[in-house]
Amino acid sequence: MDLSSTFHVFFMFLMFLMLYNVAFAKECTNIPTELSSHSLRYQLQVSTNQTWKDEMFSHYHLTPTDTSAWASLLPRKIFKEEHRDSWMMLYRNIKNPGNSKVAGEFLKEVPLDNVRLDPSSIHGQAQQTNLEYLLLLDVDSLVWSFRKNAGLPTPGDAYGGWEAPNVELRGHFVGHYLSATAQMWSATHNDTLKEKMSAVISALSDCQEKMGTGYLSAFPSEQFDRFEAVKPVWAPYYTIHKIMAGLLDQYLFGKSAQALKMVTWMAQYFYDRVQNVILKYTIEQHYRSLNEETGGMNDVLYNLYSVTGDPKHLLLAHLFDKPCFLGLLAVQADDISGFHANTHIPIVIGSQRRYEVTGDPLYKEIGKFFMDVVNTSHSYATGGTSVSEFWSEPKRLASTLQTENEESCTTYNMLKVSRHLFKWTKDMSYADYYERALTNGVLSIQRGREPGVMIYMLPLGHGQSKARSYHGWGTKFDSFWCCYGTGIESFSKLGDSIYFEEEGDVPGIYIIQYISSSLDWNSGKISLAQKVEPVNSWDNRLHVKLSILSKEQGSGRKSTLKLRIPPWTYSNGAKAALNGQELSLPDPGNFLQISRQWNINDEIAIELPISIRTEAIKDDRAAYASDSAILYGPYLLVGLSSGDREIKTENSVSDWISPIPAEYNSHLITLSHESTNTVIAKSDKSLRMETTPESGSNHSIHATFRIIPKELTSSKTSSIKDFIGKLVMLEPFDLPGTVVAHGKDGSLGIEDFSSSSASVFHLVTGLDGRKNSVSLESGSLRGCYVYSDPELLADVKLECISRSRDSSYNEGASFTISDGISKYDPISFVAKGRSRNFVLQPLHSIRDENYVVYFDIQS
Repeated sequence: MDLSSTFHVFFMFLMFLMLYNVAFAKECTNIPTELSSHSLRYQLQVSTNQTWKDEMFSHYHLTPTDTSAWASLLPRKIFKEEHRDSWMMLYRNIKNPGNSKVAGEFLKEVPLDNVRLDPSSIHGQAQQTNLEYLLLLDVDSLVWSFRKNAGLPTPGDAYGGWEAPNVELRGHFVGHYLSATAQMWSATHNDTLKEKMSAVISALSDCQEKMGTGYLSAFPSEQFDRFEAVKPVWAPYYTIHKIMAGLLDQYLFGKSAQALKMVTWMAQYFYDRVQNVILKYTIEQHYRSLNEETGGMNDVLYNLYSVTGDPKHLLLAHLFDKPCFLGLLAVQADDISGFHANTHIPIVIGSQRRYEVTGDPLYKEIGKFFMDVVNTSHSYATGGTSVSEFWSEPKRLASTLQTENEESCTTYNMLKVSRHLFKWTKDMSYADYYERALTNGVLSIQRGREPGVMIYMLPLGHGQSKARSYHGWGTKFDSFWCCYGTGIESFSKLGDSIYFEEEGDVPGIYIIQYISSSLDWNSGKISLAQKVEPVNSWDNRLHVKLSILSKEQGSGRKSTLKLRIPPWTYSNGAKAALNGQELSLPDPGNFLQISRQWNINDEIAIELPISIRTEAIKDDRAAYASDSAILYGPYLLVGLSSGDREIKTENSVSDWISPIPAEYNSHLITLSHESTNTVIAKSDKSLRMETTPESGSNHSIHATFRIIPKELTSSKTSSIKDFIGKLVMLEPFDLPGTVVAHGKDGSLGIEDFSSSSASVFHLVTGLDGRKNSVSLESGSLRGCYVYSDPELLADVKLECISRSRDSSYNEGASFTISDGISKYDPISFVAKGRSRNFVLQPLHSIRDENYVVYFDIQS
């Protein structure tokens, strides 16, 4: 019976599989049957023959453990003996798949060394922001606790947050820092960064040498004593994984032989340690301890094995594979609800590496099934997953929307899962996922261009803000959460999944992301540049140009470029040309393939229409059928709102969504009393003077208004000064379709758009005569001006000039006019709501503003 037919047999049993009583924080247990050969265990304990012990450790403990672990996963409602026999037959087929040589079938990763991002692109800017943060961090502060633990002098001060000397997880961020700096150096070759990461390696090596056992950590090994005794401790292997992975990355990307020596010594220490646990206690004890978060220990060990070929590294990787979770996926049981997401995604990544280094096809199927389960039942429109770090009920996501959605670590790890799958299968759906999660889930966690300010969770609740989740925005030197670690890695390797290489007589490059960048393609003997015009809302097309920059002299080799035609575009209006000659485009969801002997200055031009579409939330309950997100190509659009989210649709999307023109940004103003650092701001339906806000906040939105000329002229206004002397209306930034209007009592408020004289003002030079000062005179009540006492944070009103007008009146009726604090992102739209309109902007452009991801969209 081959593997596929075996799985087919078991599909009939899926309804019986893994019927656990799931609590929200379900414990993944694995308690194999007790081993009975105590005499053999005793011989292992007392023997001095290390070679024999290693062999017996491998064959006696690994294979029976896997068998008993598999047996313990037997579905509870399989009673018949023949079904039990089939269950074990499945196991035997899994363990003996034959010699499968699959490595040659994979797409190759293009080295980060060969890719450079355009610094003016949003990806290039995000990379630069991250580079600035990596350079800000101090070596002595990073390694402070490592030196303390090793008994070495500790110059400088320790960092705070999760790296503080009293926090059990300390040291994890240093591991991430090693990975991030290695990848960033590969992507930029920044010499200062090279010096800094080399200094960290040197300091850590000193610590490891001082302790002398191979152990390297910022906390004492006593934490592993508690771990192995299944006593409370905060995830020591999680931190060790990060340190080992960081050192291995320093070898792979930074070419540090010292780092490879260090990580190999660490692996030996933990090989011995796990062996002793099994000998002292039982294999069951080891697996029971894995219910704690262990990061990707299996992943880093498979990666290390691929470098060293040392069977000990392979064996130790197997022992961190956590069969109680992978077993569920092996039998294709959709039962991940209640599991801690970021504990288990790294285990799947490790199992994917197991497939790549051993050829065991079970782990290919595990990866594919896992990705399918998450995508179909547990992922949001961002591509992210998890609520309060756990997977919730499948297809019940509408009940989970809050501040604590989408832990950033999970997005980082799901991108790894999809990347492996695309390399194996060349399946467009995995490239689509990567683009979506990177665009919305990764780019959204930086706070603009502020180095070292990132978030832990990405809130998706109605009217939530990135600033008001449990952790909020982090700080440069006192946060260091797990998501800071994965964050600095994500922004260091933005160029690693744009291009993938296909080997063969005619080599090929898959271009799966449209990101402005350049590529030196060694196998193809060419260098090329990808230039992507910034996407905007008023020209609903993606414009891409690929140019051949150079060609290896004498190379007449033919090669193929394979360009992704994503499913978010459509055929009507799509164009492609090679050196001006039109090409035939495949349907969306396929690759455009162009094979030729390339010449310098060859150019491919692509135009892909970008469609706006809605996407229902993954929730199969009728009550939430109208909850949908709005996307523009790969960009998730969110509405600036504190909770309003009802939209009444019309005939087509274009009837209820319209682009915001580019020139509108030059029409945005803020009116202030500079002497008191206050601005006019919308407060509910009225206007008040408030303290000048920071850009990117709700208050900055409320202090920004769009000038609408009362009478449109043929000439476009290009600056604020062009409006002075004209009749205008003021539209609040986040309430398109409304205007500022005055009542008969002089009160100022917000009303639906109308051309009544109460909403029209004459914008004139300021009554106080100062430069850049303006006054707003009512269009219907001459001599009455918008006024507020400069000394008070009070309501703004319309007040008329008295016969005894004095300088204080002139000052209160005069405001400094400046460019609006808030700006429209180039990708901005207006959506018509049931009771109000919404400004839609891409999630990655949002900082502290309140926003809505899922709208109630009803036809």
